[in-house]
Amino acid sequence: MRAVVQRVKKSKVTVDENITGEIGKGLMVLLGVGLEDSFSDADYLAEKILKLRIFEDDNEKMNKSLLDAGGEILVISQFTLYGDCRKGKRPSFDKAARPDKAKELYEYFVNKCEEYGITAQTGIFQAHMLVDISNDGPVTLLLDSRREF
Repeated sequence: MRAVVQRVKKSKVTVDENITGEIGKGLMVLLGVGLEDSFSDADYLAEKILKLRIFEDDNEKMNKSLLDAGGEILVISQFTLYGDCRKGKRPSFDKAARPDKAKELYEYFVNKCEEYGITAQTGIFQAHMLVDISNDGPVTLLLDSRREF
């Protein structure tokens, strides 16, 4: 499972001109599910993301997690995180999970975040979405549950 995590002042996702998810201060997460991913990958990433110390403390050091700072999370499904561009000019998505499995693990990840007491917002799975991101910092991190990077 892969994630692009961005610390944001605000973020929202729109589908067919309707806002389906919107947050203030917090994290915007693009989440991709791979063929070999399982619930343990989702558990690992949820805990890792929610406990990342990327929010500033009183001394302006990145020392607080989302749980400490009291923010929200916007999670957007993003199968293109598994796009392999090493050969040719067209990405291959062979390593991305099929939609039924991806949706199950995506929803599980969102529920896992909510179990930590975080307000979670989402887009609509498999919809064409417009995502507005006010990246704070900018702070952007790449995570992989298989620790490939």
